[in-house]
Amino acid sequence: MNYIWFFIILISFAAAAYTGRIDETVNAIWKGAQTSIEIALYLAGIMAFWLGIMKIAQKAGLVDFIAKLVTPFARLLFPDLKKDNPAIGDIAMNFSANAFGLSNAATPIGIKAMEELQKVNKDKNSASNDMCTLLAMNTAGFQLVPATVIAVLAACGAKNPTEIVLPTLIVTSFTFVFAIVVVKILEKFSKPQIPSDIKEENDG
Repeated sequence: MNYIWFFIILISFAAAAYTGRIDETVNAIWKGAQTSIEIALYLAGIMAFWLGIMKIAQKAGLVDFIAKLVTPFARLLFPDLKKDNPAIGDIAMNFSANAFGLSNAATPIGIKAMEELQKVNKDKNSASNDMCTLLAMNTAGFQLVPATVIAVLAACGAKNPTEIVLPTLIVTSFTFVFAIVVVKILEKFSKPQIPSDIKEENDG
């Protein structure tokens, strides 16, 4: 990837030199650098705001309430997990954080959920069906409040950055349902998982 970016930059400067637009290219570089800093500050601000809201909601018990609402849904998607498995709570919290557009907050929770799923994974050398389902959920990225997109739109000077909320909700709902349906269909074609220790004995 580094070679590709270097090649693109090199071609850009060569084209600018050939067309006599070096000054415009340099100005575009400085303007792009300035815009990137502005967007980063907007993102930091909106992320700090929503993380604060998330913390307040957590203290008020709202996050736990949402997690409890999501837990039956999580158990339906992950039937192999026992009721008291801590991964259920982590998955519910991960889904809730993603729904509020807090991808940075959702990532460590998702990693923790994956670690819990790996503990009950029969074959440690390959992902289980539950792990694939969790990955599909995170990749689909269902969002009620696309905080990151709102921040980028605001940084770019959009008059009404929140107008993206409804379209994002519609699109992410569709992709979320589609991802779950696909992963559950593919589960039917996957081979039964064999624990790695048994597999090694059979190979031996």
